[in-house]
Amino acid sequence: MIRVWCALWLALAAPLAQGQAVQAVTEDTAYTYIAGGRVAGPATAVVRAALDRAGLADARFDLYPWARAYEMAMTRPNVLIYLIARTPEREPHFKWVGELMKIEYHLYKLASRKDIAITSIEQARDLTVGVMRRDVRQQYLARKGFAYLEVSAGNEENFRKLLAGRVDLVPLPQADVVQLCEKLRVDCSTVERVLTLDELTVGLYMAFGHLTDDQVVARLRAGYEALRAEGGRVGLQ
Repeated sequence: MIRVWCALWLALAAPLAQGQAVQAVTEDTAYTYIAGGRVAGPATAVVRAALDRAGLADARFDLYPWARAYEMAMTRPNVLIYLIARTPEREPHFKWVGELMKIEYHLYKLASRKDIAITSIEQARDLTVGVMRRDVRQQYLARKGFAYLEVSAGNEENFRKLLAGRVDLVPLPQADVVQLCEKLRVDCSTVERVLTLDELTVGLYMAFGHLTDDQVVARLRAGYEALRAEGGRVGLQ
């Protein structure tokens, strides 16, 4: 505990250069969403608290389609992206601050589609799957040889395509399915989980792109560790 607070004190001791205000960006999920006209959700609450501990409480929060948020973090300084999956492909492109949670993705179909009966990822390769642009699910399925990936900007658009029969499957966490059913006023029994993508059980992080100064990264890392030390394990499941 003493070591954590010493690290935070050292990180806060050096003033930030002018123009180093942080912009935090994310997408619409069960953990990050708009409520009361501002970006909210349990993941956002943790990120806000970590920024506060780091002396970066003036950070701006914005919600975008995933591809735009990703591009901003990659190409602009001081843009913090969350919840981003930490994968081998992304490892060298970001400065990783801390893990917020782990996520598990499942393939869902319409319950009425009795013609879809799969027990392995190989059996799903010839089906049309709705994915998000530049998302870890798109990258994973493309790597697995899926030829029919229908790309959309966000989870809601993908889910609507599934409901309309425009795609056969969508990969989603269970919490997002529940949220989307509530938002679109759909009975969740109309969709059915068919397969868990075990290889895609990954950690979701806060991260900066490489244009962000190391001082800013170290400051938020120390703030997040201080937050964890105050309340024990920070978890969102």
